[in-house]
Amino acid sequence: MTPTLDDARDLDARDRLASLRTRFLPAHDDGLVAYLDGNSLGRPPRATADRLADFVDQQWGTRLIRGWNEGWLELPERIGDRIGEVCLGAAPGQVAVGDSTTVCLYKVIRAAVSARPGRREIVTDRDNFPTDRYVVEGIAGELGLTVRWIDVDPDRGATPEQVSTVVGEDTAVVTLSHVAYRTGFVADMAAITRIAHEAGALVVWDLCHSVGCLPVELDGLDVDFAVGCTYKYLNAGPGAPAFLYVRREHQDLRQPLQGWLGRLDAFDMAQGYEPANGVRSFLSGTPPVLAMLGVAEGVELVAEAGIGRIREKAAALTAFAVALADDRLAPLGLGLASPRDPAERGGHVTLRRDDAVELTAKLTEAGVLVDYRAPDGIRLGLSPLTTSFEELWNAVDVIHATAS
Repeated sequence: MTPTLDDARDLDARDRLASLRTRFLPAHDDGLVAYLDGNSLGRPPRATADRLADFVDQQWGTRLIRGWNEGWLELPERIGDRIGEVCLGAAPGQVAVGDSTTVCLYKVIRAAVSARPGRREIVTDRDNFPTDRYVVEGIAGELGLTVRWIDVDPDRGATPEQVSTVVGEDTAVVTLSHVAYRTGFVADMAAITRIAHEAGALVVWDLCHSVGCLPVELDGLDVDFAVGCTYKYLNAGPGAPAFLYVRREHQDLRQPLQGWLGRLDAFDMAQGYEPANGVRSFLSGTPPVLAMLGVAEGVELVAEAGIGRIREKAAALTAFAVALADDRLAPLGLGLASPRDPAERGGHVTLRRDDAVELTAKLTEAGVLVDYRAPDGIRLGLSPLTTSFEELWNAVDVIHATAS
């Protein structure tokens, strides 16, 4: 059956999250038809603009340096606990906010490797996000380790069967992305974590394309470490700080960036490094307070919506995108590169055509903001809190006209 504009409007009428779109600032661009890049940078919430203005005027402007002793220093753990509760299935005391995803990855992978002395291999896949691959290669070079690469289907990602063929008694760490950045393929976190543990290895999961879009149960699945960014589905703003999850039993491990804020009694300014208790020992420098305000507001929007309902809408949006692509875009040579099974898709759908880079530029000029991913992918990022079905239909209409 051919999907129609009326179908899109009917889906919007039945969307239980539709009212939340008004909680975001509108785009001040008359030429914008559709924003389908929320999986790279979410829209700004109205509450974030209000909170930042109030913070500058009141807390920063009035309390000045006293603010550090009136709650600012606790923000990394306080907001981290809220992310854990709302998005990650993590009990308090295991998540902290600060640094970039790259830095967080470096910290937790180095800590994980140190927990498996004598083991010489780190396992990841060749299609993992570049930062993940580069960090793994750098750590392997520093410590004289070997990277065991999994060659994955670029339309999917690492499977339990593939992981089981490469892990063994020499594997220290397995690190993978929960949702593949190219195609939205969702890895089997439970099975892969279990396989790694049975081999005596630890796991580090990258949650950048899943946090705030689909449920994650880190505690329940015995995950060791995880990291994730906050500027995609948490809508925290460009360059907003990332988070790291350190399972309670691993919090006595040393991370390599020993900064003053990760020290016990930081303000004693004592000689020598003695790590703080708990997940705070994985912090390093001064918290980016202004940036963390956006994280806090984004998490509360996810909490209000409910991660279960967000996942339902993500599945419905991607299903509508696939139906539209099959009907209108496949005849133009735009093939589907994402999984067809909704259970295996995150919040974005990728189409493939040889001229993707040129087509992406033309779509931007036509008012449809999508994302190009080499060598031939066009990602349609469908953010459940901000993307409507009608917006998606309009975008595909423009894509059809532009690609014809």
